[in-house]
Amino acid sequence: MARFGLIGRNIDYSFSRGYFAKKFEEMELDHSYENFDLPGESELQPVLQNLTDVKGYNVTIPYKQAVIPLLDRLDEDAEQIGAVNTIKRTVYGELHGYNTDHIGFARALESYLPLSSDKVLVLGTGGASKAVVYALKIMGYNVKVVSRSIEADLTYSELNADMIAHFGMIVNCTPLGTHPEVDRYPDIPYEGLKPKQLLFDLIYNPAITQFMAKGEEMGCQTSNGYQMLVEQAEAAWAIWNP
Repeated sequence: MARFGLIGRNIDYSFSRGYFAKKFEEMELDHSYENFDLPGESELQPVLQNLTDVKGYNVTIPYKQAVIPLLDRLDEDAEQIGAVNTIKRTVYGELHGYNTDHIGFARALESYLPLSSDKVLVLGTGGASKAVVYALKIMGYNVKVVSRSIEADLTYSELNADMIAHFGMIVNCTPLGTHPEVDRYPDIPYEGLKPKQLLFDLIYNPAITQFMAKGEEMGCQTSNGYQMLVEQAEAAWAIWNP
């Protein structure tokens, strides 16, 4: 029997626990998967270092960057991205950090290629955004990042309808619209959208977010984050079980 789990905050809704429980059942594996719902960063160290029987962790908001100082080694991709969503405990007890979000995103995007333009707009600057930007740049796209702060290429107030029209894809990496606050959405000029564009939302609950619905009203293609989650989970499983 092997033990796995998800580290995050307010994760009762978690995709990972249900996905891996079903996977273990189908594979007839006597494994367990549980949520480590932590109220603050001070709880990270006890969970990572004291629970030595946990073979692997997934990591979600808001700890993808906070876990890094507690790890013994980072995979090259995770180091360049600056965020970790998968941790493996080696047979020697070391904690190694990886990022499979960029793999999941790239695989989920494949069925929508080619995009109508090589210009992509990414909303948000968190850990998931960093992985998406990393994947897109490897694929050769010209990426602009939007945030409310100056750490991005653009602020929301700088966007206009004409500018929006030139992007082949807009990716929502913010939590706006996640259940239960399903009426929220990023503040961009949706009136500038064109039918050939793709709106990709990393949110998977609800299945159709307000961000996606507004894109569909303008004739855009849309995708939620479900397939990305599946692909990143399978990539994590491959790391835990090479």
